[in-house]
Amino acid sequence: MQEKEMELLERLTANEQRAKSNTHRLDKMEPIVNEIHTMSNTMVQLVEEIKHTNETVSSLDEKVERMDSRVDIMERAPAEDLKAYRRTAAASIISAIAGAAAAGILAMAVNFI
Repeated sequence: MQEKEMELLERLTANEQRAKSNTHRLDKMEPIVNEIHTMSNTMVQLVEEIKHTNETVSSLDEKVERMDSRVDIMERAPAEDLKAYRRTAAASIISAIAGAAAAGILAMAVNFI
């Protein structure tokens, strides 16, 4: 019986030593686990901020595209105006020449009669 008690005592002592060792190991791991938890929360926040940033960039891209189309229209406007001025000038010159020719023919016809 004493042999069993000694064996149990040795096993109990080994268990206590192992428990102390495990406790020390857990005590060392606890700050690491807390830091990992903190880093995980920080990552979640960063992901949310990146999502928000991406949405903002997408919105800005749409606005820039709309502004580009407006700028294109504004850049084309002077060229279109110049074309209209040229047509008007050409029509005016042709009308003036035709009017002068008609007046000249009329004047010749009046002098001839």
